[in-house]
Amino acid sequence: MSPFSSWVVITLIVITSAGLLLARDWRWLIILLSVQYVGMFILVLQHWPLGMATVKIIAGWMSAAILGMTRSNLDEDAVEKYSVLPQGRFFRLVAAAVVGLIAATVAPRVDAMMADAGVAVAAGSLLLIGMGLLHLGVTDQILRVTIGLMTVLAGFEVIYAAVESSVLVAALLAIINLGLALVGSYLMIASNANELETE
Repeated sequence: MSPFSSWVVITLIVITSAGLLLARDWRWLIILLSVQYVGMFILVLQHWPLGMATVKIIAGWMSAAILGMTRSNLDEDAVEKYSVLPQGRFFRLVAAAVVGLIAATVAPRVDAMMADAGVAVAAGSLLLIGMGLLHLGVTDQILRVTIGLMTVLAGFEVIYAAVESSVLVAALLAIINLGLALVGSYLMIASNANELETE
């Protein structure tokens, strides 16, 4: 991948992961999550053949579709009642900038440790893991927690693809992705049902 292409992919991941942190409408969350999987697919494609890398994007899009379909069938007011802890977008933007700075600083060292995975792959992976953890730290909504976990897993998958190209591992990680989406959907439905019962 050329340096220009690397920067385009990293920029895509920065925009989508920061957008996931800042967006308040669930529809934008699903769209940004789907686009984030495109960036992940391009990074994984650096080390895996097209067929195996395609599994990542298909599993990611299926997971996003599961979450989106579930969320679209829930009551809008009941789900939005529980808000994220720090509400300010400026706070989240500064926190995202700190995570990006850390990822940019540490990426060359991780690249050297991971058998020359590539600075773009290391930076994208660290960025996804960091933004996912940040997302988990500032939210208490089931949909956002699920997306945060999926973002952390996506970052792990990107860096792991540099050292492991097993079909079995790819299938296992795809199943974990889909399992996370299904558990998140179930918890959203269960939480919504409890809300309706208490009203």
